[in-house]
Amino acid sequence: MSPRLIVPALAVAAAIGVLAGCGTLGGKASATATLAPTGALSPNPTVGNVTFTALDHGVRVAGEVRGFAPGTEHGFHIHEKGDCGDNGNASGGHFNPAGGTHGKFGAPGSHAGELPSLVADASGTARFSVDVHSISLNDGAANNVVGRALVVHRDRDDFTSQPAGNSGPRIACGLIARR
Repeated sequence: MSPRLIVPALAVAAAIGVLAGCGTLGGKASATATLAPTGALSPNPTVGNVTFTALDHGVRVAGEVRGFAPGTEHGFHIHEKGDCGDNGNASGGHFNPAGGTHGKFGAPGSHAGELPSLVADASGTARFSVDVHSISLNDGAANNVVGRALVVHRDRDDFTSQPAGNSGPRIACGLIARR
């Protein structure tokens, strides 16, 4: 191999390594959460995989959660702490860096951790993709969700009860981590 080809190849390899270490691909930060049952219900088959991809203004949250009863609706939130212990209760309250009130996803003044409810299809699976403009994956940003918990609740969110929407026990939880 010619010396002129080795240097560019090394530069490309180094750039790929830097991007992989930063959780980016193609210049976009990314993270994942693998949801597992908390133990709050027995039996509890609720599991899922969720990806977080940085956008120019916010984050795309997409994935699949399965193990629900068909046609059921479940509260779905980003919580403040990155700890799924104690049946998901160690994750604390909803992620709320701006001090908002609990409300419906996208409503002015609601928690940054609000996500649309999960609605199970006839096979008990909820698939979703939503752009969330109140969160980021940027290190040092107050609204960064990396290192926090993603939680699925047993019941539907009523979008009004404070501070968490009366959505019942935390039945699945996963930590949001860089890819």
